[in-house]
Amino acid sequence: MSEVDPPASENKVTAKSATKKPRRTAERILEVTLDLFNRFGEPNVSTTLISAELGISPGNLYYHYPAKDELINALFDRYERGLNDLLHAADNVRNVEDAWLFFHMLFELIWQYRFLYRDLNDLLSKNRRLEMHFQFVLKNKSRAVGQVLDGLTRGSSLRIDRRESEPVASAMVVVLTYWLSYEYVRDPRRALEPESAAAALSRGAYHVLSLLMPYLEPESREHLFQIAGAYRSGND
Repeated sequence: MSEVDPPASENKVTAKSATKKPRRTAERILEVTLDLFNRFGEPNVSTTLISAELGISPGNLYYHYPAKDELINALFDRYERGLNDLLHAADNVRNVEDAWLFFHMLFELIWQYRFLYRDLNDLLSKNRRLEMHFQFVLKNKSRAVGQVLDGLTRGSSLRIDRRESEPVASAMVVVLTYWLSYEYVRDPRRALEPESAAAALSRGAYHVLSLLMPYLEPESREHLFQIAGAYRSGND
């Protein structure tokens, strides 16, 4: 008795399942890796720990990501795409409330990939691709912060001389980039835990915007105090 070939439709289903399964596995690997990196710091997480957490063999992990750097690069690519999408919103900032929301959303994204910032210098020293791409990240952040200052000026919330706007924007980018490192040094045991996120992000957004205090119009300055106060009381 000869074998009967399965229907063409069944072959398609099988082929589709075969392509979906590796994709789901690769996705799951990135999700678990991100969680472990964020919890323990990238230098403290080995590929052996990742595969054990996933319940898969090291060989299965290496099939999808042959080296730890490939995991880091894949996660960074996701972060960079999310960041570039978010930075487009800088064009829409016209007042202090817009600016608060913009910077708070930036900190939310940074928090989601906080291992990058927690271990930034170490990562850049070991990963040439990351080193190069982070330079673009800084340039894009600087450009977006400049757009925020321009928008606040056009919206009559800010009065700043163009000679001062560039160093102020650079200082804001420095706070954006190293705020979580400061939080970690301030309270290493709790700073990067999920329950600390809301307070840490609100403090970060406030301290970025506080650099504009000398240049904000009186009404906008008072509004910033009110927004920050409302977030602080909500996080107490």
